Amino acid sequence: MTVLPLKSSAASVRPAVTAAVASVGVSLPATVVRNAVIAARLGVEEGWIERRTGIRARHIAGPDERLTVQAAQAAQRALDRAAVSATELDLVLVATTTADELLPNAAPLVAHAIGARRAGAFDVGAACTGFLSALGVGAAQIESGRARTVLVVGADFMSRITDPDDRSTAAVFADGAGAVAMIACDGPGGVGPVVLGSNGEGGEHIVAGREERLIRMQGHETFRAAVASLALATLQATSAAGVGLDEVDLFVYHQANGRILQAVAERLKLARERVVDCIGEYGNTSAATLPLALAFSEREGQLRPGDRVLLGAFGAGFTWGASVLTWGAP
Repeated sequence: MTVLPLKSSAASVRPAVTAAVASVGVSLPATVVRNAVIAARLGVEEGWIERRTGIRARHIAGPDERLTVQAAQAAQRALDRAAVSATELDLVLVATTTADELLPNAAPLVAHAIGARRAGAFDVGAACTGFLSALGVGAAQIESGRARTVLVVGADFMSRITDPDDRSTAAVFADGAGAVAMIACDGPGGVGPVVLGSNGEGGEHIVAGREERLIRMQGHETFRAAVASLALATLQATSAAGVGLDEVDLFVYHQANGRILQAVAERLKLARERVVDCIGEYGNTSAATLPLALAFSEREGQLRPGDRVLLGAFGAGFTWGASVLTWGAP
């Protein structure tokens, strides 16, 4: 196991400049596929899918839709909500496993599509932990003074690598994109220490090989590792931020499976209303789940400026991480 917490806690050292998350924007394919369609194909009853996953429906991209288009739409919505021009961006980061081509990466195409003419751009690959990893990179660039404005996008078309006849994955994975605009601010708040971890021994449990190009997942082993890692990362991140679990207003975890969310809440003794669960209508969109969950929470009135939010994710590799942030720009 490799765990990479920041060396200094928030209580002892805070950067003079902090990275504030100013806004979130999302974009989803128009086509919605409900459980009945998938259940009929898999030969199971409709309720079986929801009981096992918590999912009722998911958005699925059509064969002619491009990931970069959805990512750019989410990015533009985030910029508009933050009143930030694309020409102000110093860096565009796209977390994805399913870019439209092997080359070029998605990030430079997204930057071009939104008019971020002077921004650097690159992809971040950490599976379902990708958005959180990219958020950490973007925050560090701002804190170090190497950037003032950063766009972080999480986007995946998981249907492109899902076997429609595989019971363990066909009902779970979905498509979507979400983005946040991050800006430099003086004083406290913003994104706190980002704790990241990995364990390559678990790499065989979630795999999409180059030959088959389809995701294969060992569900039981993944479930156990996800619950343990998310609980551990939560405690590490709150400790690094110098706050207790009771001081966090909202827990926003990667929306992998409804049972995982419930198990993490039970292990940490968190009230269910403090743990966001929006997987029912979105499914598992991999790197997009965290921004989708943030947008959902804001829309439902669960997330307000000044709230203290814990973000946590777990993905193939195995990779995982968490961070505590203050929502909104001062």
